[in-house]
Order: sequence, then C-alpha cells, then structure tokens
Amino acid sequence: MKAAFFSSVFYLGPATPGWPSPADPYSDAEAARSLQRALDQFRFADESGWDWVTLAEHHFGPFGLTPNPMVFAGALTQTVKRAKIALLGPTVPILDPVRVAEEYAMLDTMSGGRIVAGLMRGTPNEYVTYNTNPAESRERFEEALLLIRRAWTEKEVFGWQGRFYQYRAVSIWPRPLQAPHPPLFMSGSSPESGTFAAQNRVGLGLAVTTVPLAAKAALHYREEAARAGWQPTADDILYRLSFHVAESDDQALRDFEDGLRERQRGSPVLANRALEAAVAATGYYGGDLSRQRERNLAKHGLDDRIALGQIVIGSPDTVVQQIAAIAARSAAASSISSPPCRSASGRASRSRSSARKCCRGSAACEARPARRCPAWEQCSRGGNAGRDAPHVSRQMTLEDGRFSPEWRSSCWRRSP
Repeated sequence: MKAAFFSSVFYLGPATPGWPSPADPYSDAEAARSLQRALDQFRFADESGWDWVTLAEHHFGPFGLTPNPMVFAGALTQTVKRAKIALLGPTVPILDPVRVAEEYAMLDTMSGGRIVAGLMRGTPNEYVTYNTNPAESRERFEEALLLIRRAWTEKEVFGWQGRFYQYRAVSIWPRPLQAPHPPLFMSGSSPESGTFAAQNRVGLGLAVTTVPLAAKAALHYREEAARAGWQPTADDILYRLSFHVAESDDQALRDFEDGLRERQRGSPVLANRALEAAVAATGYYGGDLSRQRERNLAKHGLDDRIALGQIVIGSPDTVVQQIAAIAARSAAASSISSPPCRSASGRASRSRSSARKCCRGSAACEARPARRCPAWEQCSRGGNAGRDAPHVSRQMTLEDGRFSPEWRSSCWRRSP
C-alpha cells in the first residue's frame, strides 16, 4: 500500500460560514500561522515516511488557502525532500492550460522529478471564481488535458487551434524532468470522466465518494481501458478518504466532535446550495446527475461514514481494522485490488483536525486470481476472422491543434 497525506490548508482562525465567505474576520496573523502549520505538517509527513504529500486548489473561503496550489508546491519542493508532491489539483477549465503545463514542468524540475500531476474539473462553486461557464466544463477540461500533455512532450514549436484554446506558438521551458511527463491523474467518479481517463491512459482519482460508488467507477474505468487496449494497475487508481488517529477510540471521537464546531472546515459545495443547484442545471455533472450530486451533497452521520468507507477514525488498532475492511469490500465489489493496509502512522497529523489519505494497492496484488475484471490481449489485425473478428472504432483526435477524425482498427481476444 502507498499512502498520501492531504491537507486543504485550512484557515485556522474564526471565519464567517458560506461561500464566497466575507473576509471581515480575516486575520493576517492567523493566515500566516495557517500556512506555516501546513508546511510543518507536510514536512513531518515526509519525515514520517508517507509516500506522497498532496494539496488542491480552492478559492474565496477559509476551506483552503491555496488558490494557486503551484505556489505552495514551490515551497514544498524545498521542504519535502523525499516524498512525491501531488497536486490534485489545479482546476483546469478555469485556468490557462499552457500556464498549467509550464508550472508543472517547473515544479518537476525543482523537485528532482517528484511531481504527480492531477488535472481536475473542480467543485461546482469554483466556476464563479473566474466567471467560467460550467456548461463547458467537461469539454474545456478534455481539450486542456490533451494540450497540456502535448506541451510536455512536443519538442518542436507548435500551434493550437482548438474550440476553447488557441495559441500561435507553444514551446515550454523548462521541460518536465520525468519522461515523457509526470504521472497524470484526473477525477473519474462519473462515467464520462472514467471513459475519457481510460481512453487516454490517465490515472483515476476517486474522492468525495463511498467505497461502493468508487468500486463501480473503478470497474467502469477498467472495462473502458480494456476496450482501449490496456490494463490499469493498482497504481493507476487512487481512493481518498478522511482519517484521524488518536491514542484511543474515545479520544478520536472527542477530537472529531470538536472539529465539527470549526465551521471553516465545511464543504464549500454545501455552503452554497443555490449555486450548486444552478451549476447542476447546466449539465456540469453529466448524464449520471442524481448519483453525482448525491456524492457531493449527502451528509452522513459518523457511523454511516465509517461503514461507507468515507472516514477511518479511532485508535491505531481500530484504524487498521477499518482500512482492512475497506480493502476487502473494494476487492469484492469490483476489480479494485488492494491488500489489507498496514497502519498509517497517526503521527503525521499532529493537529486534532482530520487529515486526508488516499490509498493505492500494490502492483503485486493486481496478479491475484480473484481479479474479476477479465484481462484482454491484443491480437494481430490479420487474426482468424471467425474467432477474432476485427473491432473498428472511430475516434476524434487532435492533430496539429485541429480536431480530425481518425479510423483505428484492432482486434481482440480474451486471454486464457
């Protein structure tokens, strides 16, 4: 198992509920203390052996003080010396994708090749930030991802004339240190996102969800990847959940109840239901509207959150049991393969606030015979027409910045 320490970089002082949140109670001293505390936590996570440290982008409120996570990650490259630094991630549809590509490449160079690049669509409220049309969110994201990846890998100067982005010339300096580019992930809880991730061989991130929903999303991703001719490993799928470890179960529960009183930790999506409903009406969630909205809006009690795999909380022994139960349910429900997790050091969260963790199964676990998703292997185009009939699919590709149809033929047979 690999474990990542995530912090939203909460504002630690008093704050007015809602989103956007007025800055009347804002304190310069509290903001500086909040940012320094987050740096200290990330440094301690690195020293404690966590595999990744991760952060994200949020705007206009105390939930997160990283409106540009790239800036904070720049500081992390100098304080986190061993762990990978994952940005999960910039809200791509509201940003300039070439700038995102440049900043990621710069961070990868500064960190010695330790960047994990998450590209996200963001939460519904974020589309107010820079006045971006949420109805275009998914299409903007998909075009931006292809452009970012090309900016990382294309060494010749190129132009881009897409639907949403146009550039006369692109040639980024510095280049990413990792070849061909840093590991790439996107959120994939919806069927549309899972399909796009699989078709483009992008890693899958599952957050603000439950184990049953994540298992279905992962199964869909694997099935779509098989159709695209490849098989994801456990390292290609992330699952994020909250956690808090204390000396005893009772202490952990007391800490949790205390944390509920800190209103600045509330979800920005839940803080403005009218805005979320307006964005939902634009088609932001895709075809699976009710289920995707439920992921963001459902408010479960603590017992339900533990049962659904949204949080692990308690003493070290209790947390180990909860993580093992999540791993077992995940493996049984879909093709997610992850071994029982060992205890993640509770020391990495010195504060009484809950932190976040995303677990990934080991590659060895992928080979277990209990895997339920069928393996596929590509056969030659000239195979037996009766048994291995060719499957022809039409895909839209981007060549020289222009959308163009491309016919691709391949034939498949099930592995024995």
